[in-house]
Amino acid sequence: MRKFFGTDGIRGQANSEPLTPHTLTRLGQAIGLHFMRGDHRHRVVIGKDTRLSGYMVESALAAGFVSVGMDVATVGPLPTPAVSMITRSMRADLGVMISASHNLYEDNGIKLFDPDGLKLSDEVEKEIEARLESSSFLVSPPYLGRMIHLDDAIGRYVEFVKGSLPRHTHFEGLRVVVDCAHGAAYKVAPLVLRELGATVIPICITPNGQNINEACGATSPQLMCDRVKEEKAHVGIAFDGDADRVVFADELGGLIDGDQIMALIATDWDDRGLLKRKGLVTTHMSNLGFERYLENRGLSLVRTAVGDRYVAEKMRDEGYNVGGEPSGHIILSDYATSGDGLLMALQVLTALIHKKKPASQVMRLFTPLPQIHKNVKLLPSLLQLPEAEVIFEKARKKLGKNSRLVVRPSGTEPLIRIMAEGENEGPVKAIVESIVKDLTALSQQAVA
Repeated sequence: MRKFFGTDGIRGQANSEPLTPHTLTRLGQAIGLHFMRGDHRHRVVIGKDTRLSGYMVESALAAGFVSVGMDVATVGPLPTPAVSMITRSMRADLGVMISASHNLYEDNGIKLFDPDGLKLSDEVEKEIEARLESSSFLVSPPYLGRMIHLDDAIGRYVEFVKGSLPRHTHFEGLRVVVDCAHGAAYKVAPLVLRELGATVIPICITPNGQNINEACGATSPQLMCDRVKEEKAHVGIAFDGDADRVVFADELGGLIDGDQIMALIATDWDDRGLLKRKGLVTTHMSNLGFERYLENRGLSLVRTAVGDRYVAEKMRDEGYNVGGEPSGHIILSDYATSGDGLLMALQVLTALIHKKKPASQVMRLFTPLPQIHKNVKLLPSLLQLPEAEVIFEKARKKLGKNSRLVVRPSGTEPLIRIMAEGENEGPVKAIVESIVKDLTALSQQAVA
């Protein structure tokens, strides 16, 4: 078990443990020492989204890195995948993204990348936590690290994402609504799309430190969907706070999730001979309708635990080049090592241009099965009780064949997440409500 790390780095309420200046400085020291190997000058790249607490987290972490002799390069507000890319490009020893992703501004977090721009394994995270229990090794004054700010970080990332497309590609004639969630993509996403010729209608691009993800972005996409209809746009794009995930709206304002986008990419790449292993990797949360669609096309779907880093690990281990989650974390390993919302958006817009059909036809390739999600504010430790498994087994029997049930602790919030799907929405919804009722009763019994 890890004390600080969850499914995607460290996350919590800003200025509360473990995201206090004291603990963050110690974390910076522990993380820095873990990645300081060899006798060269060691460097860490630090990026962040637009949260007010980002200044505090950045300063505390930087103090820790510098105190153990590591140089720090800050890039300011940039998407998470940009930090991964710049870490690789600079041959840095470590990359750090300060973000709580889709959470509201009160929370913050830390995502870490190794020198290859890959997210850390569970084992490395455990080793870092073990270092926190020991005394830090502080260097003498001549060996302290230095700090610089990379003024050209945005330009580096702009050229990187544009480089994923053939040079003749342009989006002239496309009207695109872009919701940046007042987050990390608020500058770079509209810039890239305009440079590629699209008519851009940007929304939620005025961060004030407290409005990130507030009723907007990938987790609250209705604003984007409505704006597409109002503006008579061809497509809508909505990023989350750190822009490593993306969802879309078709020209009718209908929401398009990550499963549909992965289906589009898998189909298009398979037709062009680009899809490796004749399949893709996703998590237990992807829809059964998606899986059936791929099977009918002779393609496979491999499932992992929830979390894009687990998807990325499976892709590397087994040689797949497409993977992701229905939430919009999608990894195209031919170009990037982690989910990249902007890069994904460019691929989707390219498909729209090539197919010359409305988004509602290009981006809706299968009919999803009814899927019910419920987040319950109960202690995740409840799932370890034998009585909980009895509840779930009873629910599985009621659901029957051609259905799935996934109950798991949240890796980012103190919640239990429930997902059930089946052929008919009514019975599935009733079963989820029954699980919530039974878990709540079990929690009350445990407290008593």
